[in-house]
Amino acid sequence: MTEEKIIKTRKTPEKKVVKTPTEIKPIVAKTKKAESQASKGLIAVVRIDGEVKVKSEIASTLDRLRLRRKYSCVLINSDNKGLMGMLWKVRHAVAYGPVENETLVKLLTARAQKIKSPQAESSKSTKTDYDEAASGLIAGKKLEDFGFKPFFRLHPPRKGIKSKLQYPKGVLGNNKSDINKLIERML
Repeated sequence: MTEEKIIKTRKTPEKKVVKTPTEIKPIVAKTKKAESQASKGLIAVVRIDGEVKVKSEIASTLDRLRLRRKYSCVLINSDNKGLMGMLWKVRHAVAYGPVENETLVKLLTARAQKIKSPQAESSKSTKTDYDEAASGLIAGKKLEDFGFKPFFRLHPPRKGIKSKLQYPKGVLGNNKSDINKLIERML
């Protein structure tokens, strides 16, 4: 009887399982999430939150994105992983989504500002200039290449917005194709 107790209470050493390199799964970066949420192409980013009581990390990221004031807008290329990572970081303070060509032309005609330079012409831009700029932006060029400032100052949205709620109840975050409606209300 004593031998049975010893056998029952005796613990056997457990074998440790060691994972081989083929069993380890790669870690997915945060920019992958932002990339999956936004479709390929040109993305419009509109700052919704104000300038008061913003965390310093978010404020510095918004500053790097050139979203320094409320209701300012920038256009970013979704292929740039660095910008997509910054967008993922500030997704709770901005509204963003893929911009369509028609909305882009309207945005350029209504709110694009020429860069002042000593050699700049005093002539006004025509509609064909804005169409060319829109097609160039979609192709991957920057606003500075066409002589425009890299951001837009927009009007507060007509008929108001729910600025404290995430999309679809409010406007914060990825608005998908509804960003075009929002931008048209802000022109």
